Amino acid sequence: MRAVADTTTSRETLVGAVERVTFHNEENGFAVLKVKVRGKRDLVAVVGHAASISAGEFIHAVGVWTTDRTHGLQFKADLLKTTPPTTAEGIEKYLGSGMVRGIGPKLAKRIVDAFGQGTFEIIEASPEKLRDVSGIGEFRAGKIAAGWAEQKAVRDIMVFLHSNGVGTSRAVRIFKTYGHDAIQVMTEDPYRLARDIRGVGFRTADAMAMKMGMSHEAPQRMRAGVSFALQEATNDGHCGLPVDNLVTLATKLLDVDKAIVRAALDHELAGAEVVGDTIGAEPCVFLRGLHIAERGVAEQILALVRGTPPWPSIDVEKAVPWVEKKTGKTLAASQRAAIETVLRSKAAVITGGPGVGKTTLLDAILRILAAKGTKILLAAPTGRAAKRMAEQTGLEAKTIHRLLEINPKTGGFRRGVENPLECDLLVIDETSMVDISLMFALVKAIPIRAALLLVGDVDQLPSVGPGQALDDVINSGVLPVARLTEVFRQAAESRIIVNAHRINRGEMPEWPKRGEDSDFWFVDADDPEKGVAKVVEIVRDRIPRRFGLDPIRDIQVLCPMQRGALGARSLNADLQKALNPAPPAKIEKFGSIFAPGDKIMQTENDYDRDVFNGDLGTVLRIDEVEGLLVAGFDGREVEYPFGELDALVPAYATTIHKSQGSEYPAVVITLATQHYAMLARNLVYTAVTRGKRLVVIVGQRRAMAIAVRSGGRRKRWTKLREWLAAR
Repeated sequence: MRAVADTTTSRETLVGAVERVTFHNEENGFAVLKVKVRGKRDLVAVVGHAASISAGEFIHAVGVWTTDRTHGLQFKADLLKTTPPTTAEGIEKYLGSGMVRGIGPKLAKRIVDAFGQGTFEIIEASPEKLRDVSGIGEFRAGKIAAGWAEQKAVRDIMVFLHSNGVGTSRAVRIFKTYGHDAIQVMTEDPYRLARDIRGVGFRTADAMAMKMGMSHEAPQRMRAGVSFALQEATNDGHCGLPVDNLVTLATKLLDVDKAIVRAALDHELAGAEVVGDTIGAEPCVFLRGLHIAERGVAEQILALVRGTPPWPSIDVEKAVPWVEKKTGKTLAASQRAAIETVLRSKAAVITGGPGVGKTTLLDAILRILAAKGTKILLAAPTGRAAKRMAEQTGLEAKTIHRLLEINPKTGGFRRGVENPLECDLLVIDETSMVDISLMFALVKAIPIRAALLLVGDVDQLPSVGPGQALDDVINSGVLPVARLTEVFRQAAESRIIVNAHRINRGEMPEWPKRGEDSDFWFVDADDPEKGVAKVVEIVRDRIPRRFGLDPIRDIQVLCPMQRGALGARSLNADLQKALNPAPPAKIEKFGSIFAPGDKIMQTENDYDRDVFNGDLGTVLRIDEVEGLLVAGFDGREVEYPFGELDALVPAYATTIHKSQGSEYPAVVITLATQHYAMLARNLVYTAVTRGKRLVVIVGQRRAMAIAVRSGGRRKRWTKLREWLAAR
């Protein structure tokens, strides 16, 4: 805020009622308020920090008057206390502001008309009396009472967090995790926040612990720091980490001597959370769950391959002409060899890039096996990948979570060793996306008599979660691998496919000549700010005008990372303004704005709502009375209370990692040297292969060169390959 204090003023105290909350940042509590102050005719602009604030509340503010160069005279409060309103008018504003779910402005007026200044006491102590108000039945009265109780508890928690120097945006999630014991739990062990609450990291919990008087070298802090450093490594895809690397990370994080960290690590290794083992000759530390998962995947796959295929012997020399006649497609020699490999194996892998005939090959294999009465199940990691698999094969395909019958209450799966899948063959597509924990759940659910076929492009980015299951399985040599490399003639006419393979080989793409028709373009933007304007113009105007594509539905902007002018976060804001400039309503929560018509993405698995990390949807409407955002996902309506909108982000632009398993009619990819840390060959290769009809890259050719020449993938510390190869 560009403000200067009036040197003639001293600290003052203001008391008044909040007429309007102009702005409130839930991350840091910063608020801009319009306040009706006693003794002043005009509304006063008050800026300060409040854990929670709503119209109608009374404030007690201590601070100084300042003159902002843009906004004029303001009262800058360094102390801002709030109390619930006591007048009927204030209570009505407070209730109607959306603070209590289920009460909007109109209903708030009817409630206050009925109960006046005693409204809060009625809601808290005698909620059944709310049924005397028109439009409130037993169900709604209970809902309002529950909303009031939750809001009150959340408010207490936010005040507690705020008083301990912690931001307030995760208060609702903290309350849902710990309930009414939240403050007690956090007081006893603030580091539980980092373990239990998504979005609250070690540093936040550590700052809170320090403020509450915990010693810098407290054993509790040392162990939490070691666990956090190891968890951070798994966020980078590792299943384990060399001891020296882990100690270095934890020492830097905790700012203590290495000897203290090593002692804490020894203590952790004696417990149940982490496990010591080796990867090659390197002593490593694993989170126990990931260690069990990697070893379990190896054991299950090795048990699977010991048997014989569950279908009768098939004469490939007869089967191939039969399936060619059925499909009208002539199979290449490499595809025929792959069919023979798969049909003679109980577990196998098919891998290859775009345009090499993976889909045709899989369709042929499934037709041959179906004709033999083989019961086949198909699955993929994401809803979009499963839908595409079903369209390509004509068979039903499910997400892996749905196939394994996720239990929304526990997050576990109903299918497993005790309740295996009913199939002769399980086919998993986009296997490169499957992390080690999900792969373990999958292989446990395969009947020992059944066969397994893993399909995917091993050269794409590995899974977002820890592990590199497909890569480790292929490189272990345990399973036969059909690696398709021949790009078919029709596919070779697409520059998207030709350039994807060039990038994968470490070669720069071929650019179209002036005036040439192409499905692959590069738009130079040496300056990131100019690049932003070009991205907006390309998405909003140029692609729709030339190719007839819808800018929201058909075009996806992909970025190496969230940060930067050409990152997903900034571009989302720019594209949202350009593509949805005048929505009928909007809501700002957790640093994002949502409005009807916006493209959105789910950022975590939500088993209750049946939406999963990476699912794309659209905001259908905003219900301010009920405090709900209603989104559409594949034709289904899904409701989100305003307090749970941190599970959604705008998705006009998204990271390349989040696009895995999806295809779009057109993709616009940003590449800039400001993304240097993320520029890698498999990242650009993955992005390019997301586009079906059109790929446009906006940025710097130097950034493209850095990515293409980066060499192989970044090393992930995993043990699966070693366990498989040691059979």
